[in-house]
Amino acid sequence: MQVGIDKIGLFTPNKYVDMVDLAHARNQDPNKFLIGIGQSEMSVADQTQDAVSMGINATMRYIDRIDKDKVGLLVFGTESSIDQSKSASLFVKTALKLKPEVRTFEVKEACFGLTAALMIARDFVRVHPNQTAIVIGSDIARYGVGTPGEVTQGAGSISMLIKADPSIFALNDGHSAYSEDINDFWRPNFSRVAMVEGKYSTQVYLDFFTKTFNDYKKQKNLKTSDFDAITYHMPFTKMALKANRIAVEGQDEETTKKLESSFEAAKQLSRRIGNAYTASLYISLLSLLENDDLSAGSLVGLFSYGSGAMGEFYSGNLVEGYEKEIDKAKDMALLDRRKKLTIPEYEDVFNTALEDPEDGKELVSDDKKGTWYFAGTKNYVRQYKEK
Repeated sequence: MQVGIDKIGLFTPNKYVDMVDLAHARNQDPNKFLIGIGQSEMSVADQTQDAVSMGINATMRYIDRIDKDKVGLLVFGTESSIDQSKSASLFVKTALKLKPEVRTFEVKEACFGLTAALMIARDFVRVHPNQTAIVIGSDIARYGVGTPGEVTQGAGSISMLIKADPSIFALNDGHSAYSEDINDFWRPNFSRVAMVEGKYSTQVYLDFFTKTFNDYKKQKNLKTSDFDAITYHMPFTKMALKANRIAVEGQDEETTKKLESSFEAAKQLSRRIGNAYTASLYISLLSLLENDDLSAGSLVGLFSYGSGAMGEFYSGNLVEGYEKEIDKAKDMALLDRRKKLTIPEYEDVFNTALEDPEDGKELVSDDKKGTWYFAGTKNYVRQYKEK
């Protein structure tokens, strides 16, 4: 029995910053951001968008095309949690009107969270083949205005339906995992912004990729040339490009060209959205499917990384007719709806979103009708509404 991704939904907030504008405001050469970091735009979440609301909106992209009665599990991966105790998934479950019998919880390991959720869901469906699972990765990457990490911020969510006999992507058995207790990136409870050792984190990311990729090939008796594409966790596209260069090192021209071309396809969405932590790998997977011309059966490798640190490499095969489940036009419309912020506007939106609204004050979204948003708190209970 094959188990894998049957539906996939994307969401990103309705505001963005242009990297050229940001570079000029920070007295930097724009190419440092456009080429050196590999980003062209960065989605910005205002006070009405958080991990929960983005997760709801991503799932709403496909919820009307599934049998909700078959959903038996909902797992939410995030490092932008809105409560120290209550799971973000419970708010999502209510908004989606899923049945009370659904098992639901939240998982955390930095950017690895959605992969952890996916593997839990895969195993759940294998034991319960007549049920499906929803997994969500939803995050807002914040380092602070004017900080070295500012250009690698962003916001977004990916939601996926996992089921037997999937329509998009069949997961293969096995994986290669590697973990170490290190401090390349972290966010203490008192801080609304992350702390990072940038160069160190990049090197750990590359080391973990090398270890897990080589181990996976050894386990599966595969060669690099066997992969039709490799997708990566993509906090900024240049970081993943460095991993792809490791993958193609020493390969023949055909393999190198193939994997370089697939990487170009996979980076397109991330280049415009920015860092979405748990969702980043799967934004790159969606971008690959929308921008490359892969045939059914193509072998796609995935490298997931969460600082602190956890790395994993696994693979899957594209399913016949997967193109029918992908809607590039709607994803482009989602990005194109965004308002371009001036730098002063961006700084104001960013800094306001770091603060909790006064309890009892109702927030109102300026996004389009049908969008879910955080509407403030009542007696310190978070409220979510559909516009």
